[in-house]
Amino acid sequence: MENLTHQDVVNLLLQLAAMLLLARVFAEIAQRFRQPAVVGELLAGILLGPTILGTIVPDLHEYLFMSNPSANLALDGFVQIAVVLLLFIAGLEVELHLVWSQGKSALSISLLGLVVPFALGFVFPYYFSSFFGLADGDRLLFSLFMGTAMSITALPVVVRILMDMDLFKTKMGMLIVASAMVNDIIGWLIFSVILSFMGKSSNLSLFQTIGITLLFTFFMLTLGKLIINRVLPWVNKKLAWPGGVLSLSMAFCFLAAAFTEWLGIHAIFGAFLLGVALGDSEHMSERAKEIVHQFINNIFAPLFFVSIGLKINFFTNFELMLTLAVLVISFAGKIIGSGYGAFKGGFNIRESLAVGFGMNARGAMEIILGLIALENGLIDEKLFVALVVMAIITSMTSGPLMKWALNPVKLERKSPKPDD
Repeated sequence: MENLTHQDVVNLLLQLAAMLLLARVFAEIAQRFRQPAVVGELLAGILLGPTILGTIVPDLHEYLFMSNPSANLALDGFVQIAVVLLLFIAGLEVELHLVWSQGKSALSISLLGLVVPFALGFVFPYYFSSFFGLADGDRLLFSLFMGTAMSITALPVVVRILMDMDLFKTKMGMLIVASAMVNDIIGWLIFSVILSFMGKSSNLSLFQTIGITLLFTFFMLTLGKLIINRVLPWVNKKLAWPGGVLSLSMAFCFLAAAFTEWLGIHAIFGAFLLGVALGDSEHMSERAKEIVHQFINNIFAPLFFVSIGLKINFFTNFELMLTLAVLVISFAGKIIGSGYGAFKGGFNIRESLAVGFGMNARGAMEIILGLIALENGLIDEKLFVALVVMAIITSMTSGPLMKWALNPVKLERKSPKPDD
């Protein structure tokens, strides 16, 4: 086993310090303007990367991020762990009992909010693949990815927006959250199938990979959840709190992630499913969840989002028409699909629009999806930049557009009831 040299360690520590410091500063600035912290963290990465620092002070950028391959490899290890942990806490946000309580209404909104943007995201890139940046890859896989990218919703961003607007406990708020949960589970399942088509270094056949993925999903959401419910009370009682539950949850998160990575899909899918199963347990206290959230959101998440800006020059890879096309498809698909689903569920036009705007926030999930596709050669840097811009704009506009739609509407504040 090779060790990092003295200079490797110095370089790595300087990288981590610079990334965390700038991420904190820009996250605070973003939050002052009532924007998600992720927006500030992405801007910090653009500032530290080839876009700004590499252009203005190329020698400093070269020393920090380009001069030491071993330090960069170690940093990439941190970033990979950060992605896995981000999807783990996204899974913790999912509360399956809330999905069941909303019943057919949540299913209608989430499925239409998935199918319509998926269809738009698939059709246009399929027939205009060269415009969207496909040179010589598989057009079907490329279009399937774009459909998935257009249909995903960032659950953590949605929850934060609804809390900021004091809508979280309203009937509409509960419905949007439940719909986003269903949307996320189905969206990541589709993406895992797409990755299996790409045959990522797995000895299994395509059908074996898909079959085991579906079985693993079913197991984690049924029997796995029951096992966790049985084991957690013993963990809470016998082991030190909160250290016991935190270390074991992290360990099993990495085990689930390792299993899905071995399957040939991606580590994030296993982490997400483990998060769903664990977060839905009545024995996983809100305090324990909060500790996990604070640890990951303030240390690992900034490293990931800053690293995005280190990989690409956003100026040279920005294409206006491509970005506008991605924005139009993303807005139209989510607002029409989710909005129509809400209208069918009994909401009036303005409330239905608000549901569509709420489901339109893409945030971190879109960026993670795009980065994995970029690393696997499915998309190019120009399309990745367009997806990042879309993720930022949808996250920034979701709250204000919901406020605009609901301005004259008085919302009913009550606990959600199951469908008859």
